[in-house]
Amino acid sequence: MSSFTSRATGSENTQQRAGASAWPSVLCWVTVMLEGFDLVALGAIIPTLIKDGHMGFDKGGATLVATVSLIGVAIGAAAVGPIADRIGRRLVLIGSIFLFSVFTLVIPLAGSVEIFAVFRLIAGLGLGACMPTALTLMAEHLPESKRSHSSTLTMTGYHAGAVVASLVALAVVPNWQLLFYLGGVIGLLVVPVMWFKLPESEAFLASREKEDAARASLFQPGHRKAIVGVWIGSFMGLLLVYGLNTWLPQLMREAGYGVASSITMLFVLNAGAVAGLLLAGSIADRRGVKPTILLWFGVSAALLALLSVQMKSPWLVNLVIFITGIFVFSAMVLIYAYIAHTFAPEVRNTAIGLASAVGRLGAIVGPLVTGALVTAGIAYPWGFYFFAAVAVLGLLAIVMVPHEQVLKNTESQQEAARAQP
Repeated sequence: MSSFTSRATGSENTQQRAGASAWPSVLCWVTVMLEGFDLVALGAIIPTLIKDGHMGFDKGGATLVATVSLIGVAIGAAAVGPIADRIGRRLVLIGSIFLFSVFTLVIPLAGSVEIFAVFRLIAGLGLGACMPTALTLMAEHLPESKRSHSSTLTMTGYHAGAVVASLVALAVVPNWQLLFYLGGVIGLLVVPVMWFKLPESEAFLASREKEDAARASLFQPGHRKAIVGVWIGSFMGLLLVYGLNTWLPQLMREAGYGVASSITMLFVLNAGAVAGLLLAGSIADRRGVKPTILLWFGVSAALLALLSVQMKSPWLVNLVIFITGIFVFSAMVLIYAYIAHTFAPEVRNTAIGLASAVGRLGAIVGPLVTGALVTAGIAYPWGFYFFAAVAVLGLLAIVMVPHEQVLKNTESQQEAARAQP
């Protein structure tokens, strides 16, 4: 069995030299911020597009555009891994941001819903390729002892981008075109900075000679449980993230809370997400990634079930939502950290990209299922029961994956056995 887990103790030690430079950390964070900005920007302008009938937009057209965008992101995430594992992280990340930025800039020029959707699909291909590559590069930039923290810290950029998009939307809507111009311009400004300041991953450079053998190991029988487990976990994790971000205000309104309170709860949920991302990575680096993911999914399930109980105190319900955000959002990101710990550099970008792609399917399913519950008039409390069950399934998926240290020890033993005459 060729290298699946990190053989990087030798080849990746050189990465610690890169720690002296802050540029990879900053640029990877900005890359993830672009995704948060873009996805929230689209959601923020859809009501205006429907209300004013821009380009013939109606509810069906909005659903088409939103779905096509996520499909593009999923395809981009799945396709980018083998490319980045073959030619490098740096050029792939720069090219992905350029593709996303150009087709984001031209979206306001679309003359119909169909052309709008095509532009969103192509922009999504670039955007979907960005996050797996940025997470891989960031993980390889720092020492292995900080790899989980690097993943969760980078993902705080997503929520920062979401907040910026929300504030900009409040300021510029109904001039919705400005959101896409801003997103595209930011991306194009990042490209030349990356060209001059972003180094290639030294782990990738050290691993190129082992590439073909390592890629064959990705689906070998001894590691299939890990692959299947992280795929299912990713699906469930992003289902929760997108399902809650899309429908939490409506679920809380059906529970009897006011409109303003329901929107505030969405902000509280995402504030908890940032706190959770800052906390989870450090704990996982100290206590182990798998045990931390199990704890995070388990607590998420309990808290989501608790939200099915109406609480009279606004402070109490917001506290529960804040703590829910701490656990739900970072549970998904810790799966990326697990991959960064256990997959060799030769296939790391592929592994993260495939997990992200499968997760994007969950991102499509979550809002659809919850929307069906809303339409049926049973979203409260059954929406929270559904989310709690999804968290339990995520926990069970991670139960089947080996502890990251077990995989590393197994790989070391196999390497030693192959070295014997």
